[in-house]
Amino acid sequence: MQKLSSFVCNQWQTGQGEGRVIRHAISDEALWEVSSEGIDFAAACHYAKTVGAPALQAMTFIERAALLKAVAKHLLVEKAAFYEISRQTGATRADSWVDIEGGIGTLFTYASLGNRELPDDILWPEDPLIPLSKEGGFAARHVLTSKQGVAVHINAFNFPCWGMLEKLAPTWLAGMPAIIKPGTATAQVTQAMVKSMVESGIVPDGAISLICGSAGDLLDQLDSQDVVTFTGSATTGQQLRIHPNLVKQSIPFTMEADSLNCCVLGESVTPDDPEFGLFIREIVREMSAKAGQKCTAIRRIMVPTTQLDDVRHALLEKLSTLPVGDPSQAGIKMGTLVNRAQQQDVQQQVDTLCQAGCERLLGGHIDPQLPGAGYPLTLLYCPQPDDTAAVHEIEAFGPVATLMAYRDKAHAVTLARAGGGSLVATFVTNDDHAARYFIAGAAHAHGRIQILNREAAAESTGHGSPLPQLVHGGPGRAGGGEELGGLRAVKHYLQRTAIQGSPSMLAAVGQQWVRGAKVHEDTIHPFRKYFEELQPGDSLLTHRRTLTEADIVNFACLSGDHFYAHMDKIGAEASFFGERVVHGYFIVAAAAGLFVDAGVGPVIANYGLEGLRFLQPVKPGDTIQARLTCQQKTIKRQRSAEERATGVVQWAVDVTNQHQEVVAVYSILTLVARRETDFPADAIAE
Repeated sequence: MQKLSSFVCNQWQTGQGEGRVIRHAISDEALWEVSSEGIDFAAACHYAKTVGAPALQAMTFIERAALLKAVAKHLLVEKAAFYEISRQTGATRADSWVDIEGGIGTLFTYASLGNRELPDDILWPEDPLIPLSKEGGFAARHVLTSKQGVAVHINAFNFPCWGMLEKLAPTWLAGMPAIIKPGTATAQVTQAMVKSMVESGIVPDGAISLICGSAGDLLDQLDSQDVVTFTGSATTGQQLRIHPNLVKQSIPFTMEADSLNCCVLGESVTPDDPEFGLFIREIVREMSAKAGQKCTAIRRIMVPTTQLDDVRHALLEKLSTLPVGDPSQAGIKMGTLVNRAQQQDVQQQVDTLCQAGCERLLGGHIDPQLPGAGYPLTLLYCPQPDDTAAVHEIEAFGPVATLMAYRDKAHAVTLARAGGGSLVATFVTNDDHAARYFIAGAAHAHGRIQILNREAAAESTGHGSPLPQLVHGGPGRAGGGEELGGLRAVKHYLQRTAIQGSPSMLAAVGQQWVRGAKVHEDTIHPFRKYFEELQPGDSLLTHRRTLTEADIVNFACLSGDHFYAHMDKIGAEASFFGERVVHGYFIVAAAAGLFVDAGVGPVIANYGLEGLRFLQPVKPGDTIQARLTCQQKTIKRQRSAEERATGVVQWAVDVTNQHQEVVAVYSILTLVARRETDFPADAIAE
């Protein structure tokens, strides 16, 4: 038996003294001894902050996105080794797929999000200009910058890869180094993945550290620029939340805790409806995946009183025939718990629930016929859910769920909320009114709610699948924190600062032109400039054009838009316009005719239009003029070496009339050629 080493200060270090033993979930063989005794946590934090942080923060958001993608591609090549080690934890191949490739997929998702939506800069201007004065000379906007600290991620044992990567992706994208503290029971899987990342040479020194074993005095080494996240039991998380140093230093703490998630069958669903079968399938899948060792697993099953017998019969039929055992054997659908300690813990919680008034319908006792840390699929029944507090408070972290009945839709909502805050709930119905009622009554108590019916079933990712694009977290017992949710997670590792000053100064700080800032005009049309040559603030004031009734009639005939305000003289006179007005879309088209340079050149294509607002009506005889200004630039990575090197330029367009009144504002996006390829060809998804 070897000692599992940690990775700190850019070197692998083995803890001293006698540590905790990691055993094989099936054979109970002692695999690793885990100890962090003797590791200098102060030095680990210092190295991450002084070496890892500067390396990451020297990169732009776009470059960090490229880092994420490179790491993801590398891990995908190495995945077979991770699957082999994951078998030691009692996980089936399907369980490991969610953990390993699901985690790698999260890296890909954040790489794509960063590449598409974040600036090619180390600053992230979060919002448009906020005017603060009457004349427009004083304004503000919020800017996000990297915290000058380290992110400490304390993770659970059940997802040793995904649990690390889903936090690491937004952390690195924000420019913060990370110290990973995995759940000890499966730390060997996390270590294998970290070792692969380190040996790849892709990750900057100090960007990642790994603590195998106790966190010791790690939290005492942190300050206000650091961040702590925790995934695990609510009890442990609550103890960490009030750690004296975290409180003293006001260190951000995000908690995602196990919760008593529910699945509710709608009142109108009968055994003949497709939704009934979907309900049964969802419960069986969530009870058996990872042998129920999931923070999102279904713990409480709620059905109408009228359907109780049918649901009980259907669940018992499906659960009793599901193959359970050694996941290395063919045909096994559910593996074992992670170790015998977890097996004993699940048994203790099941016994407590039964002592509180629940009845065993299936399983509920350790089965000596199952290998290693195996535990049978267990279905309990709670005859008095309103009076049995334990069923809404005690969680058996294994393949265990409790069935209960509700009287009406209001009672269903009450029971759903009784869990005191959950990560996820599923409501199964094909009745849209029932779905809205449930959401309105229960959403505040859940981080995510899936509405499952025949239409969504074919493509549904399921009750227990947190997605990178969606918030993962929940109120109350679920921890009160949020993870994932697209770019929302990145902001957790950034500092938001309100910057006040003149529009020109704010434009200079954010490297993005804002309305009211100075512009730069020269003799070269902006559309004749390559991507590298354009700068925010480069501007063109066009010649003028007087619009006529003939323009209105011609555009109406061409477009088919004969709306009365444009074509009906009497109707228009009776409207608040007082007379016929020019089509708004013709104003946009006419403005393009004013600012577009017709020649073949660096501007390749129109990429889109955003934020269009019509502020003043334009009437026949009015004269319009447009100002085109380069607002910001974003590098666009090449999908292949053969693809032309380009970037996306956002232009602000302001259309005014003869009285210098703004009649329309919007932004256009154009694809602009680069003179040279600034970055190597890459295949980041757009």
